[in-house]
Amino acid sequence: MGVMRDVGYLAQDISILHRLYYKDTAREFKDLGLNPTAACILLAIHDAPGINQQRVSNYLAIDKGLTTREVGRLETAAYVRRVCGKGKSLLLETTPAGDDVVDTVRRIRSDWWRRRFHDTGVTERSELAGGIERIVHDLTGRLEPEDEA
Repeated sequence: MGVMRDVGYLAQDISILHRLYYKDTAREFKDLGLNPTAACILLAIHDAPGINQQRVSNYLAIDKGLTTREVGRLETAAYVRRVCGKGKSLLLETTPAGDDVVDTVRRIRSDWWRRRFHDTGVTERSELAGGIERIVHDLTGRLEPEDEA
């Protein structure tokens, strides 16, 4: 067994995986009129109906401007719509067309990861996978609409 690398390399490795996932799935998402970022946003909105755009940005750790552009594209594609919340707030929800593509988006994402796990012998139940999920939830919270008190 080799010498353990500095844990700082983990961020670099995760970043590499992120870029490769986006590169490898871009064509499949394009066939749906999406890109990998829009696909992530669509899933977040589907998984938390009534979420606001700021919460999507915070949860996915992406720039507000990028979120605004991608939500606009999702609206143009008729995958999401804005609905009135309390007061002047606008919330997001998927449309029937958006609901129809969610399973395909999830399949594209899952298939990519399953191939990586299969090719490397890593399992989905890896302690590392659970640890990364706990860290992300600690940093961004669980995906759910925030109370609009």
